[in-house]
Amino acid sequence: MKTAILAGSYDPITNGHLDIIHRAAKLFDKVVVVVVFNTAKHSLFTVEERMELIRTVTTDIPGVEISCWDKLLVDFAVKYENPVIVRGLRSITDFEYEFQMEMFNKHLRRDVETVFLASSEKYTYLSSSAVKELAYYGSDLSEYVPAPIRQIVAERGLGPNQ
Repeated sequence: MKTAILAGSYDPITNGHLDIIHRAAKLFDKVVVVVVFNTAKHSLFTVEERMELIRTVTTDIPGVEISCWDKLLVDFAVKYENPVIVRGLRSITDFEYEFQMEMFNKHLRRDVETVFLASSEKYTYLSSSAVKELAYYGSDLSEYVPAPIRQIVAERGLGPNQ
């Protein structure tokens, strides 16, 4: 069994993330979506809330499991049989960063592979940070966030003048 490990902050999960999860689920027997801790980012949601939001929008995707981790991703991955880290790429800048991380991961754990999935064209500009900015200003999030969680994200992100 091949297990895809998709890690990110998912604060919040976007349609771009969901697209990569759907596509990975077609390629792998199991997909583990891992909410990682990122102290450098200001979060709208707690880790537990992010996990619940992801559960809400992935219930229809067979083989998806939700987890969290606060250490090196390769150490999480080796808990699974035949783990493959899957990373979505929006741009060449993403590739440069992700390629460097893949080299570090390979140095730490030779048995963990990394696969890159190019973002669908309509999501190449999309990021959780941009969604948070739009939510702060009360913008329509319908193109960016899955419908079942759109209202929650909008309410959480409202700025002081909303």
